[in-house]
Amino acid sequence: MSKTQHWLVKSEPFKYSWEKFNKDGRTFWDGVRNYQARNNLKEMKEGDLVLFYHSNEGKNVVGVAKVVREFYQDPTTEDANWVVVDLAPVEALENPVSLEQIKAEESLKDISLVRQGRLSVMPLKAEEFDKILEMSARE
Repeated sequence: MSKTQHWLVKSEPFKYSWEKFNKDGRTFWDGVRNYQARNNLKEMKEGDLVLFYHSNEGKNVVGVAKVVREFYQDPTTEDANWVVVDLAPVEALENPVSLEQIKAEESLKDISLVRQGRLSVMPLKAEEFDKILEMSARE
């Protein structure tokens, strides 16, 4: 069995919020129009864990999701360049972890969220993923 990979996806809450995601119970992750983000979607495997980040408003990691279907053609476009994966919510974070907290954490200074602010789908190392969860558990 392959090792679980870890990711972070960003969504503007007014477009698709954590609350809406939980109501839906599952969604396909569409609208990715950046080749690097698309390549990251293609790397996602069923069972991989994904942090859900509210961008623009809030700027917080708010929950954990998992990949429940690997990439396929984005149903919102006929352009074969673009793909989606299906995600399902796992749990909300005890306390959202803000971008400021992440930037202030020395062990997270190299993550794409800090280094490539516009990238919407990015890999995380297991220890980075775990660190953000640990930060959420703190008051």
